[in-house]
Amino acid sequence: MDIGTLIEYDRQLLLWLNGSHSLFLDGLFMTLTTATTWIPLYVSLFLLVVRNSDSVKKIMVIVACAGLCVLLAGTIDDELVKPMVARWRPTRDPQIGSLVDVVNGYRSGQYGFFSAHASNTFSIAVFFCWLVRSRLLSVSLVLWSLVNCWTRLYLGVHFPIDILVGLAWGGCCGTAVYMLYRRFVPQTVYGARANHPSPLTSTGYQFSDVDTVVVVLLLTVVYALLRSCLFLYAN
Repeated sequence: MDIGTLIEYDRQLLLWLNGSHSLFLDGLFMTLTTATTWIPLYVSLFLLVVRNSDSVKKIMVIVACAGLCVLLAGTIDDELVKPMVARWRPTRDPQIGSLVDVVNGYRSGQYGFFSAHASNTFSIAVFFCWLVRSRLLSVSLVLWSLVNCWTRLYLGVHFPIDILVGLAWGGCCGTAVYMLYRRFVPQTVYGARANHPSPLTSTGYQFSDVDTVVVVLLLTVVYALLRSCLFLYAN
């Protein structure tokens, strides 16, 4: 299969996944794709780190690592890769742009390769999967990242290949940052809290605090559902 055929398949798959005739889903995906919707999740992850770290220095290092994930996964993409590759977003593609179902006039920027939503969210998800080592948290964060990816396809602002490459790059960034963290930060949290009365993950994080993050994530989804109902009513 040559590159032209692959790109054509990519376009056709996007058109199949893009949009719907449901105002409710339009409102839901617009809410879920908005970065500010997930601020409570980011705050809960920060509190998870604060409550389970034995020093201010370690808290600052973990926060810096999360920031580095975003810098490597998203900023490099937006500032270097997208302008260099210059692949049109579906909504702006000269060949299929008129066929894409656009929600509320939302077309995003000019170029879409690769998806910063996919790379940013997956880098954070993978970093915290390695850091906390909780199956529940890992599954929840990976699903959160995949939901963000789905919103980009639904809204027609990324092709499937944009998403797949973004996930691959984000996974590499999250893993690389964690390896860097392990290289320079002594792993003393579990030893310092070995006699803690609450159940702990293998890296010393309380399961009760993990549960809080998952609850916040679920409540955010409920908020998005309620907001989409208002979107449906308004239209």
